[in-house]
Amino acid sequence: MMENQEIYERLNNVFRDIFDDESIVVKPETTSNDIEDWDSLEHINLVVAVEQEFGMKFNMNEVTTMKNVGDMVKIILERKTK
Repeated sequence: MMENQEIYERLNNVFRDIFDDESIVVKPETTSNDIEDWDSLEHINLVVAVEQEFGMKFNMNEVTTMKNVGDMVKIILERKTK
């Protein structure tokens, strides 16, 4: 079973890759306001990259209800424990 810590480590790598910033460390409360280049276009790239990293697809409702990285982790954990 996947642990929170492992998910955050993998998400850090995805975020650093997408935003080309090695200093990014995501936390549950991280939002698009915290990362300079995180706009609607980059959000799509980010979602696709996260889906690829974890071998899953978010549905539209999940994408629109994610308010922060913590919400994203919750969905990944729910999917991976099914």
